[in-house]
Amino acid sequence: MKLAIACHRFGYGGGMERYTMDLVRGLHRLGVRPLVFAREFDTAIPEHAYVEPVRINVRALPSKLRDHYFSARVRALKDSHGVDVLIGCSRTAVSDIAICGGTHQGFLAHAQRSPKWSDRWQIRLETRHYAHARKVVAHSGFMARELERYYDLPAGKLHVAYPPVDATRFVPVTPERRLELRRALGISDGQVAFLFPSTGHGRKGYEQLASFFQDTALPVCLLVAGRPVDAQSPRIRYIGYRQDIEDCYRAADFTILASRYEPFGLVGPESVLCGTPAVLPRDTGCAEVLSREACVTFDLDSPASLADAIAGCVARVHEGRARLSSPSAHLSYATDVLAHARIVLDLATAQAGG
Repeated sequence: MKLAIACHRFGYGGGMERYTMDLVRGLHRLGVRPLVFAREFDTAIPEHAYVEPVRINVRALPSKLRDHYFSARVRALKDSHGVDVLIGCSRTAVSDIAICGGTHQGFLAHAQRSPKWSDRWQIRLETRHYAHARKVVAHSGFMARELERYYDLPAGKLHVAYPPVDATRFVPVTPERRLELRRALGISDGQVAFLFPSTGHGRKGYEQLASFFQDTALPVCLLVAGRPVDAQSPRIRYIGYRQDIEDCYRAADFTILASRYEPFGLVGPESVLCGTPAVLPRDTGCAEVLSREACVTFDLDSPASLADAIAGCVARVHEGRARLSSPSAHLSYATDVLAHARIVLDLATAQAGG
């Protein structure tokens, strides 16, 4: 079976870039070297040796046309390279297995935004992406419901497979090491620290959280990792872009987001695997795989609900009930990369056989 993957960029990053890297690492461990169609390749990373790269140059095109041109080129190259099964980690009209980490129509609905012409172009290609695929892998039940609602996909075409997490990187540390990490981040004794990891603060709800933290009298602080913020309160502190986000999870008492649209949210499982519970809006995708002890939820449209959730977190810390002693027991799926790659490879094998 000739297996291929289509993605925008083959390299380290967030979102679907990161997922593609995880999938390739898992396939490598299973002895599979896929062909990869991408606009860009980072040739310096180890994963580049795990694939057969095929670059599609789109730089000369206007940005709004690049997705459609990329899809057309993948169609031609898929045939010329004798690909049996194409896994679409970006939108193409020729994917056999489409990976869904979020939908554009769902994003617009949650943002309460009317589609512009550029949105309609994206939705048109996205619709073809899902319609052509023989199987659509949704990264959460939340996603599967959106695919049924907005794209009219039958339940039999959908397969829910939660995204992998590097369980060798996201692990707890000893209490002594955790205390060192807290001191390095300037967390005061008696202060309950909430970590906000984000590179898109508008999407992740920073303004709502900043409004609460700057006005509350609770002994709390908000640690912002990622894009800089102009903090106007001693309770909000920017800790920079972090390559050691796992240590930030370990140091914090809770991780928090207030995203309007979070189809899954790897931040939740990553934090939990480090022993740190998450505080998330009620309809966050990953909330469905985390225990109630590991995931404190709140109503995004109710300031009182957020206040109650944070007050409850403070009480848990003071009572010594905040840390998760057996993190993996608080997740309802196997998070390792190999398990996920095996699921996708089994789906691909079934499609090739069919």
